[in-house]
Amino acid sequence: MGMAKTVQGSCWLLVFMVFLLFNLSDEFLEPSQSEAIVKIKQLLNFPQDLSSWSDNTDFCNSEPNTALTLMCYEDNITQLHISGYNWFPNLPQGFSTDTLFSNLALLPNLKVLSLVSLGLRGTLPKKIGFLSSLEIINISSNFFYGEIPGEISYLKSLQTLILDDNKFTGQVPEGVGLLHSLSVLSFKNNSFSGSLPNSLSNLQTLRILSISGNKFSGVVPNLHNLSNLQVLDLESNNLGPNFPNIPTKLVALVLRKNKFSLGVPKELSSCYQLKKLDFSSNELVGPFSPTVLSLPSLSYLDISGNKLTGKLLKNVTCSQDLSFVNLSSNYLTGELPDCLKPSSSSKIVLFSGNCLSNKEQWQHPYSFCHNEALAVSIEPHKGKVKGGNGKAVLASSMVGGFVGVVAIVGLAFVVVRREYVKQKASKASQLGLILEKVSPAHTLKLLNDARHLSETRKLGLLGAPPYRTFVLDELREATNNFDISNLIGASSSGQIYKGRLTDGTVVGIKSIKMRKRHSVQSYTHQLGRISKIRYCHLVSTIGHCFECYQDDSSVSRICLVFEFVPNVTLRGVISDYATRCFFFARCLNVQVFIVFKTAVLNSLQMLGFVEANSAQKFTWTQRMSAAIGIAKGIQFFHTGIVPGMFSNQLKITDVLLDQNFHVKISKYNLPLLIENKKMDTGPSSSGSKGNDGQRLKYEEKDDVYDFGVILLEIISGRTINTKNDIDVSKDILIVSLTADEIARRNIIDPAVRKECSDSSLRTLMELCIKCLSDEPSQRPSVEDLIWNLQFAAQVQDPWNRETYGNQESPGH
Repeated sequence: MGMAKTVQGSCWLLVFMVFLLFNLSDEFLEPSQSEAIVKIKQLLNFPQDLSSWSDNTDFCNSEPNTALTLMCYEDNITQLHISGYNWFPNLPQGFSTDTLFSNLALLPNLKVLSLVSLGLRGTLPKKIGFLSSLEIINISSNFFYGEIPGEISYLKSLQTLILDDNKFTGQVPEGVGLLHSLSVLSFKNNSFSGSLPNSLSNLQTLRILSISGNKFSGVVPNLHNLSNLQVLDLESNNLGPNFPNIPTKLVALVLRKNKFSLGVPKELSSCYQLKKLDFSSNELVGPFSPTVLSLPSLSYLDISGNKLTGKLLKNVTCSQDLSFVNLSSNYLTGELPDCLKPSSSSKIVLFSGNCLSNKEQWQHPYSFCHNEALAVSIEPHKGKVKGGNGKAVLASSMVGGFVGVVAIVGLAFVVVRREYVKQKASKASQLGLILEKVSPAHTLKLLNDARHLSETRKLGLLGAPPYRTFVLDELREATNNFDISNLIGASSSGQIYKGRLTDGTVVGIKSIKMRKRHSVQSYTHQLGRISKIRYCHLVSTIGHCFECYQDDSSVSRICLVFEFVPNVTLRGVISDYATRCFFFARCLNVQVFIVFKTAVLNSLQMLGFVEANSAQKFTWTQRMSAAIGIAKGIQFFHTGIVPGMFSNQLKITDVLLDQNFHVKISKYNLPLLIENKKMDTGPSSSGSKGNDGQRLKYEEKDDVYDFGVILLEIISGRTINTKNDIDVSKDILIVSLTADEIARRNIIDPAVRKECSDSSLRTLMELCIKCLSDEPSQRPSVEDLIWNLQFAAQVQDPWNRETYGNQESPGH
């Protein structure tokens, strides 16, 4: 009997040991993978909160954060997401992308690789071909240069390839066409050149092709047979002259700013799922078919800045979803269709620079369009244009949103093998699947919802409350019935109150009195746009509330609810007296001042000379970080919502800083405020004749100029209030660039004179001068702003290490 119990106990012990063995194997990585992660951490200089990681760290069960997310299946790393949006990686001297990818190759089951905004500099090494299990690659917003290695064609499982916002050059290799599983391909904002590879025609699974902002030229390959293609974005290249041969299931087609000239094909009228169509700023000639207006799903149309001819008729039908139409600067005649005449505040229609009978917007005489149409007619069977260059018009657009689709599809919906789903549904449920069939409606939702997945993930991590509709009683209670004691700001557009919701959330509430009576439905479109203003560098919207007249239920007031940020401005921390005093004491070592500095600061705050919470000296590194935040906020204005918001008249006093010096832009061109003004002034009050086209052409660069003024104050430390201040300070910068380093340092803010490297300073000075160019076309793009600012931060880091050694450098 005793022997039987002993045998039974041994069996249970054996079962328990087997159980532990299988469970432990699921918890710990193989040593080679742990070593690879630790080496990658050392290469990228991870943030302080990850400095404790070692070979013994349980990586698979570590909590994700804003810098790194790592996912495993069983005992293998399958996903690696590293983002530099919240920190500047101080890459060690001698950093090599070849070494980085050598360590990544030690992760044999890696399927998702995302290295975003890390300042990685170098070529994309051939060793990428060793990562044969990869299904998603996103290395956007870095400094990769050179050509794409041909070894990329070895990644037979690759479904998403995102190389946006780098410095890649050369031609795209034909081997890309061998990636037969590819669904998302995005090369936005690089310097690729030459013709597109014909092998793109073989990518039958491709849904998104985004190559805007490069130097591609020549004829676009035949894409007609790509039946799954839904988004085609070729903006800002030199492609042409033939209009692309496209599939009929496209949801979005963007061809603006190229060299297409040989007319619009009739087949375009058969693209019944098309929601956005933009071929503005080309040289297209020939008739424009009004049937395009009636495409059932079309919501956005921009054909401006071409040489299109044809007669518009009053009774032409339009899509019910059409909200933005720009026909400007063509040779159209006839009468604007009734369906394009703004019947509500939600529809924007631009048609100046044609020969239409409608005079609400400036028109040429009929004879002008008749003569020009004859001059640009197409020679039969040759397809050559006789006329000269057209008048390019840069319309208010929502271009750039397609990168959002690329990033969303590429990262948010992560591929998991089917057998993994069957074996481990609990873990796989945390990941999205890239569906084999994505509906056009779903694709458009991705277009409208976000531009970058990393920013969407970041917003969620920040804990921003979801956008919702408030009732008026909630806001009355939050503001003590809009008591004047809670009033924190006022302008011609309304008053701003500070309020506290019932759950304790402190908010800002902007009360807007509507100047015309309209129904709630009239504001649905604009509030839909406003609900998308949710970004880490903006004071984001949380919700809205209607107050209506009792007699006809029309809207009398709209309250917009925003997150609340303490009112410490960027100017306050740069230009205040406290910073000057601290710098004076530091230079002269005045111990008496140090003893009494708290009392002095409090006195200055009481007198209103400095803002509360602005006493901490604002370092050069922090200033660059703030400038990058502002530039990214402007980028979101232009591309993060549809259509974009331009000419925001941004001032340095509109830039707030929280207690961690994180930038929040508090004022911008709210769509609702624009429409409220239009309702009051009428459709013909936009200015003198002929101004519409010019304003649209350069409005994207208005915000760049305003950014240059802010950057001028960041560099000099002097308050800039007038145009004369701008001109004088700009001239000083121009002269200093031709002088020596000592002279340059003498003209910048004394508080940071000893903290900046000359390379970093020169980069910001040159960028500032370009932003302030009197010629809008000479100003840099927002993407160039961000790249140069990140470069300035990158070259500052080695100088900090060399100057301060192991000591804590300024701004850290």
